[in-house]
Amino acid sequence: MISVIICSRTKAINKSFSENIKKTIGCEFELIVIDNSENKYSIFEAYNLGIEKSTFDYLCLIHDDILFHTNEWGIKINHFFKEDQSLGLIGIAGAKSKTKLPSLWWLCPKEDKITYLIQHIPNQDSEIWNSGFEKEDNVEVVAVDGVFMAMRKDPKIFFNKEMVGFHNYDLNISVEYKKHCYKVIATKDILIEHFSLGTIKEEWVESSYRFYNLYKRYLPLNDKDNKRNKKQEISNAIWFINESLRFKKYKIAFSIWRRLFYLDPFLKYHLIFWKRLIKST
Repeated sequence: MISVIICSRTKAINKSFSENIKKTIGCEFELIVIDNSENKYSIFEAYNLGIEKSTFDYLCLIHDDILFHTNEWGIKINHFFKEDQSLGLIGIAGAKSKTKLPSLWWLCPKEDKITYLIQHIPNQDSEIWNSGFEKEDNVEVVAVDGVFMAMRKDPKIFFNKEMVGFHNYDLNISVEYKKHCYKVIATKDILIEHFSLGTIKEEWVESSYRFYNLYKRYLPLNDKDNKRNKKQEISNAIWFINESLRFKKYKIAFSIWRRLFYLDPFLKYHLIFWKRLIKST
């Protein structure tokens, strides 16, 4: 039994989408659609509202622009959670590591990126993204993508009320489950089709910096290889600083640059940063 929660950009979800859920889920379910057509809620508020309204022990939070290709996917979710009581969160894409400094979840070493979905790309043919499942169909990760998230309901776990907007909710809930000592996995047993791609905007930079300040004591995740992690930290920090400068978020850029300097004071990038900052301001 599953509570399917959708934050909808329209007053009601497309009838063909609700029929797709009904035909493929394979188990008893309730559909909770949060009408956010007027942007009344942040994604954090909408999902928390959906969780409050839910009556079942397992939750499935999905985007409103997907299509399920796997039959009886709900039965699979029930089986996963019942077989492993330590399992808290399931995705169809995720990463086996997450740096301390702000970044997209998929900015990780190639071997740490786990994905399985059909992704539509503007002005191109759709692609099947399949990576990281060479050895097994269920891979333990530290963070999942928000397009599909199945969760074991726990009264201690909710979306952070200090977060705003529509970004980083997936990182937020991933860290919450890890923080409460739950296992997080990405699975190849459920295939969905996703019809849109996310974009990097000014709001994402602000959200990522807020997330960093709220959760930095829990990060990085999976830092077993210090040398590799330092390299990724530097790479992600430079990328995020450049994105912050692109959107004229100079205070954010300077704050992360300071942390980058402490991480490695001899980088050539420090001179590049100051030249860009002076030129921009």
